[in-house]
Order: sequence, then structure tokens, then C-alpha cells
Amino acid sequence: NIALADIAKQVGTPVYVYSTKGLLDNYKSFAEALSGVDALIAYSVKANSSLAVLKTLAQAGAGADVVSGGELARALAAGIHPAKIVFSGVGKTKSEMQMALQAGILQFNVESRAELHALNLVASKMGKTASVALRINPNVAAGGHAKITTGKAENKFGIAIEIAKTAYEEIRALEHIKVRGIDMHIGSQIDSLSPFETAIDKLLELVDELNKSGHNIQSFDVGGGLGICYGENNPPPLPKQYGTMVKKKFAGRDMQIILEPGRAIVGNAGLLISEVVFVKQTPTKNFLILDAAMNDLIRPALYEAHHAIIPLQAQNKSPVVKYDIVGPVCETGDTFARDYQLEEVKAGEYVALENVGAYGAVQASQYNTRPLVPEVLVKDNNFSVTRERPSIEQILAQEKIPDWLIEK
Repeated sequence: NIALADIAKQVGTPVYVYSTKGLLDNYKSFAEALSGVDALIAYSVKANSSLAVLKTLAQAGAGADVVSGGELARALAAGIHPAKIVFSGVGKTKSEMQMALQAGILQFNVESRAELHALNLVASKMGKTASVALRINPNVAAGGHAKITTGKAENKFGIAIEIAKTAYEEIRALEHIKVRGIDMHIGSQIDSLSPFETAIDKLLELVDELNKSGHNIQSFDVGGGLGICYGENNPPPLPKQYGTMVKKKFAGRDMQIILEPGRAIVGNAGLLISEVVFVKQTPTKNFLILDAAMNDLIRPALYEAHHAIIPLQAQNKSPVVKYDIVGPVCETGDTFARDYQLEEVKAGEYVALENVGAYGAVQASQYNTRPLVPEVLVKDNNFSVTRERPSIEQILAQEKIPDWLIEK
């Protein structure tokens, strides 16, 4: 119930704006889809780690999937109970392991045999036992871009399915490691249920073999990866369809199911509002130059990602114009859209980039000494700035000139 242009005027641009209703509606769609089964929805913090977003989801009942000590600290600060937190990632440091063991998290999703032995050593020194699920790489291709597929044999993630049983057998000799479950995560922005089904089937066969050999696999982490509609792709399956598939696969099995949705919860709950700085006309192109740039939203430059762009002014008043929509950073890659048809927009007016709630603000940088974008959470008739835009003075204060460079 708040005009986006009013937020832009008060907070300044560029600015990320998130919808509480959008977040909760998306979370509830997963919770309802998995009702009636023992399921933990461990929100993937890497998609959007805003404390306000995390607190909103925590109060709705979400757990967390974290991939760093910093994300673990954020999840705990937001009030997510340690028993609802799983720790993923291929390169957990010893200090991160210590932090997670001290907190008492639900499980480590272990990604290599080397990690198993390192975790056992850390746990032994602390006098604790680490509950683990081995992340198995099922060699299943999935994901909307080569840079976000994680389940193929050549990817860095997980333990190859061919050596999975050997890895589980190694745990028997590790006194401070306890097997809790099995884990997979095959990619991101997946628009079909088929890859999920193939990977789950492979791992369920492995679960049966492990249980027969004396292991007790209590949980199955199916990971995340369900995509959203960015406008140029076919609509991915809905959480309800995804939940029906998961329930069918695990029917009759006494296991906790863990899900790690990220993008599907926050992606379409966020907008990036930007002001048009200049409209530049050349003999071959019309450029719409925004005050938002690739350092604020890197997905188009990094993944060739598509984000729909809408003007915030009253429309049906101008002809449609074809623009290249770009930012001010001195790189050609600082382009949000090419040959994009939009009703005519003028300098000083606002546009919004849609579906930026996931992998937007979390991947922002201060390239070109451009301050990090502020974040705003909207609820009903209210909004709150949840991360302030730093001043140039605050940015410079984080650095130090060595003594030998200071003129006497």
C-alpha cells in the first residue's frame, strides 16, 4: 500500500525494496505443499541474507541453509534456532566448523572426504560429535546457466555417487562424526521437475544400500534450485507441484525431508528502483542511462540474466521506444537490457527492475567507489530502511594509508 516512487524520493536511488507479503506468501506455499510430512524448510541464506528478511522468515517457521560462518551468525541473530540450521559449502574452515559445533546446528552437509576428517579433528578437540549428511553428486545436469549447475560430475560440489558408499564406510572409524542423513543440490533456476526426480531416485537407491549395510539414514536433504519466472523463460513448476512430487518419492519412508529453497522464496519479492540519469540518442541506439549499475545488480553481466523493467510513472501517455538500458560504470558489460521496448521515459523518472530479491543485494559491491545499495522492507502501509546507504566518508574510513606514505 505504498507508492514505490515515494520510497525512492525518501530513501534515494538506487534502492532495493522487498515485500513482506511476497516473502510470506512464497514461504507458506512451500509449507503448505509439504504439510503432513516431517519436513524442514531451510531457507537458503545466500539468496538474500538481509537480517530483516531472515527475521521475517524465522517468525514464519523457517530454518536456514548457510554456507559460511557469516551466514550462520546472521541466521542466529535473526532468531533461527540452531536445530533448524544446516551448514553447506565446499570449503568450510576450521573456525567455521568450531562456530557451528558450538552453536549446536542440526547437521553439516559434508562435501568431501577431506572435510570429513577435518571436521572429526575439530570436533574431537572440542569434545563434541558432529552430525553429518554427505552431499552426493548424482551427475545430473540441471540449472538455468552453466555457472549455476552444481550436480554434474565435473562440478566442484559434493562426493561422486560412485564413491559414496566408501565415504560413508570411512565414517565408522571417525569417533566424533555421526551419520544423520544424505544430501543433494543439483543446481539453481531449475524449470522442470525431471532433474529433481532423477537425482532423488538415484540417492534413494543409495539410501537403501546404506541402510542395509548398517547405517541409519534419518534425513534426506533434497537441496533447493526451484526456479522462478523472469519473464523470458517458461514458468517453472509451482511449489505445490514440487511438494506433490517430493511426497510421492518419499511415501512410506520414515525420514525427515529437508528443503533449501532460496530464489523461489525471495526472488519475486524484490524490486530495484533506479532513476533515469540521461536519455542518450545516437544514430544507431537510444540509451537509457540509470543510476543503478552492475555493481548494484550483477546478474545480467554475470549470467546474461533477464529482468523485466517497468516505468513507475503513469503510462499510456507516450510512444513505445526501443532502448539499451545501461548503468554508469565504465564497462560495456554494465548493461541491463538491449533493444528493450518501453514506453518513453525521461531523465529524472523512475524505473523498477523486477525479480531481484535473490542474488541482487547480496552480490553487490562498491566497484567504482559506488556506495552499497540500501535495502527497504515494506509491510502493509509501512516501510523501513533495513540497510543504510554508506557515505563516501564511511567507505574511505574503512581503509588505512601506511605510515611510510604519510607526509611528515
